[in-house]
Amino acid sequence: MSTMTESTQSPKTGAESRADVVALQRTWWERNGRTTSIWAARIALIVALVAVWQLAAGRLFDASFTSRPTDIWARLVDWNADGTLWMHSWITLQEVVYGYALGSAGGALLGFVLASVPTFYKVLDPFIMALYAIPKVALAPLFIVWFGIEMDMKILLAAVTVFFLVFLNTAAGVREVDRGLIDAVRLMGGGRRDIALKVVLPASMTGMLTGLKVAIPYALIGAVIGELVASNRGLGYLISNSAATFDTAGVFATLVVLSVIAAILNFLVGLLDHRVSRWKPAEART
Repeated sequence: MSTMTESTQSPKTGAESRADVVALQRTWWERNGRTTSIWAARIALIVALVAVWQLAAGRLFDASFTSRPTDIWARLVDWNADGTLWMHSWITLQEVVYGYALGSAGGALLGFVLASVPTFYKVLDPFIMALYAIPKVALAPLFIVWFGIEMDMKILLAAVTVFFLVFLNTAAGVREVDRGLIDAVRLMGGGRRDIALKVVLPASMTGMLTGLKVAIPYALIGAVIGELVASNRGLGYLISNSAATFDTAGVFATLVVLSVIAAILNFLVGLLDHRVSRWKPAEART
């Protein structure tokens, strides 16, 4: 009887272990097939839209109003050759990055601090929402009076635009923290510092990261609005100048560049989100 027990509990042989490992291995398509299919569908959609646009321009609608993908590409090549693209893109990129960083830092910090004091947050809530409701384009003339037409004005306009989005999402994340977790930390002898750093801060990261993602295009909007209102540099100026000369290819070319900048910034925030959210289940991070 003991012999039978020992034989049933004996470790697997090397061949059996290797067989189990092989059985658990997945093919490349099983691991990456879904992502590959999604990207293939995206590329196919873009190619189809560009092809329809190219064929329809001049046939179904006036190309002077919509331009053509080939004309837009030619404009980008010309601007790249003479340095126009890089000079104006660098100006706008600085305004967007500095404004985004300033607005995000202020929004996340104040959102975390104020929402951690519920009574104080309720007192300020109607005033914050009133300021949030002000169209940011209406602030541009006032910012010109206060800060002039240099880069500082565009940075601050982008920062104000980003601030409220990050603030409100961070505050929402703080206010939605599970009270059971807070009570558990208190029962284990934790103080306010432990609750803030070990419970509230990690739990509020989801809201803050949502605000950071949503705020990316708004940082671009703030900077470009400032350039449209008063500037002789930047991508907003390129849009304004191209529209004034009825150069629709130039307008669309600038919009393409702005879309690329937004995509790159969104990708970087996505990397941050993935790194910070490693503690979540895989389903919650998809």
